[in-house]
Amino acid sequence: MKKRYKMKNLDCANCAAKIEERIKRIPGVADASVSFTLQRLTLDAPEEKLEQLLPEVLKIVKAIEPDCSVTL
Repeated sequence: MKKRYKMKNLDCANCAAKIEERIKRIPGVADASVSFTLQRLTLDAPEEKLEQLLPEVLKIVKAIEPDCSVTL
């Protein structure tokens, strides 16, 4: 299931690429896409695992871009 999240204060296209790459490595994530231009994260994972994966996704975002927030 694909789910889209808004990203606020994503300041760097290079950081967006790093975030995307690291999220794709999380076990259970089928695919991920981070659009710097649209300020959006698209996460593709089984529906029952999305809530479990979100804390790890947020941890990665904060580690790379501390001022960035992710919301529905």
